[in-house]
Amino acid sequence: MLKSHSCGELNPKQVGERVALAGWVHRRRDHGSLIFVDLRDREGIVQVVFNPAQFPQALAVAREVRPEYVLAVKGRVMRRPPGTENPNLATGEVEVLAEECQILNTCPTPPFPINEETEVDEPLRLRYRYLDLRRQRMKENLILRHRVVKFIRDFLDARGFIEVETPILIKSTPEGARDYLVPSRVHPGKFYALPQSPQQLKQILMVAGIEKYFQIARCFRDEDQRADRQPEFTQLDLEMSFVDEEDILALTEEMFTFLVETATPSLRVIKPFPRLTYAEAMERYGTDKPDLRFGLELGDLTEVVATSDFGPFQQARAKGIVKGFCAPSCGNYSRKQIDELAELAKGYGAAGLITIALAGEGKPEDMGQVRSLAAKYLTLEQVKGIAERVGAKGGDLILIVAGQPGVVNGALSQLRLEMARRLHMADADLLAFAFVTGFPLLEWSAEEGRWQSMHHPFTAPLEEDIPLLDTDPQLARARHYDLVCNGYELSSCSIRIHSRPLQERIFGLLGYTGEEIEERFGTILEALEYGAPPHGGIAPGIDRIVMLLAGEQTIREVIAFPKNQSAVDMMMQAPSPVSPTQLEELHLMLRPIERTEREPE
Repeated sequence: MLKSHSCGELNPKQVGERVALAGWVHRRRDHGSLIFVDLRDREGIVQVVFNPAQFPQALAVAREVRPEYVLAVKGRVMRRPPGTENPNLATGEVEVLAEECQILNTCPTPPFPINEETEVDEPLRLRYRYLDLRRQRMKENLILRHRVVKFIRDFLDARGFIEVETPILIKSTPEGARDYLVPSRVHPGKFYALPQSPQQLKQILMVAGIEKYFQIARCFRDEDQRADRQPEFTQLDLEMSFVDEEDILALTEEMFTFLVETATPSLRVIKPFPRLTYAEAMERYGTDKPDLRFGLELGDLTEVVATSDFGPFQQARAKGIVKGFCAPSCGNYSRKQIDELAELAKGYGAAGLITIALAGEGKPEDMGQVRSLAAKYLTLEQVKGIAERVGAKGGDLILIVAGQPGVVNGALSQLRLEMARRLHMADADLLAFAFVTGFPLLEWSAEEGRWQSMHHPFTAPLEEDIPLLDTDPQLARARHYDLVCNGYELSSCSIRIHSRPLQERIFGLLGYTGEEIEERFGTILEALEYGAPPHGGIAPGIDRIVMLLAGEQTIREVIAFPKNQSAVDMMMQAPSPVSPTQLEELHLMLRPIERTEREPE
């Protein structure tokens, strides 16, 4: 090899040793008689000294180098002169006196600095991702991701799990998002699909008697992008036989607790993981993925304001609700600040935002302490009731939304996050994991006029709720559980249906005909007839886990080569056109889409 040591491993114990190093020029400092080069490789940085009095040929080479040149250096490890040590470097007590130096490759001026953490526009970073990944932050994120995956593999192997790979080219089946389709050259007019998840395959592995399966699975979904979503992503796919919910939740909690303590010991975890029902999470936080690092819980004010003549409250009486929460010590918010919050609420579908500012100390004793557009429509007793429901006191600001439950909860959950951000209430060093259970089995799609699975169609209903499938399907609860953390959903999984008759019954409720059921799900249904054991699993997203551990705001920062928010690979320029010959081989022909006047371009 071109190097005997990595740049980051040198220390005073090696003083006097002759070493061979190779890496990139991090910085170069020309002091006239001496040249100093900070040489960087994956493991760290070490200072290399070029001295003309001792090795003039090496110095001549050093005069030519520039940042990000690739060098090979041979020399001796020396102690730095007293007072010149660098406490910011792991190698800061030593330096290497260069005896030989070779330029292995040159580099033009990079489009952004590699040797400092400056703000760089993301499109430029993604275009030159191979340079972006040289930066310390990105390198540390990839190393952290490696450690997370290695920990998971070791943890599950020690508990009897077998890692099994499943195919990437599979049959297209409905799983909640659009499939990426792959046309077949040898079977004209037919298509493979890239897996949204290995759902049916892992269930079939349980039928096959594997009992404990996992894989670090690549998954693909053709859906709109977000900060925590990519068209291709990685999940820990895990399935177990002869288990119930408690077995899976206990394993998951143990794994994530040990993972954080091992990979990122500077972070703290709430133990044991709190558990919320879906109904409780929606009632208290307005979302099924609450951030539990802070309070700001929602209070239902519907009954408190039931007799008020205020227009928004009146309109919510029939089928709507009125809810709110208290923002502590924000009673002095300006009109501009309140208008900003109102615009945020409107952005999430709310008709508007009602605020009540409480002046003075303690609870309101008269309406003179209340500042609100709704004040003249509320009695003092109603204001006191509102303050009591949301835990408000003098100096606080109460934020209220009225309307349909989904809109109210959605808007308030976002306002809750915004106020926590403004008030610095979320501890960046705390990971507040929680389990959310008791989800509805089904939800009604008004657009399609039929029931849809809240999770996916293979999720088992609670045993006691099976009779509701014939009478009140909307009341049936699922054996479905989510793992959430700091406002993100990390995993959504369930106990599966292992009986063909029940599975066919669910497919029927979802509106599939007998022919469609056989065409789309025939294989899994047949497998369930052959002694399928009770089974269930969980599939946490690796990208989101690493994002949280790294303290990043988007999963693009923990993926080596991500797509941008338009699902475009800026570095490889994909997707891209293909040649007519390739299309012909795949029996495909492109034609313009005929749009009506109402259809958007």
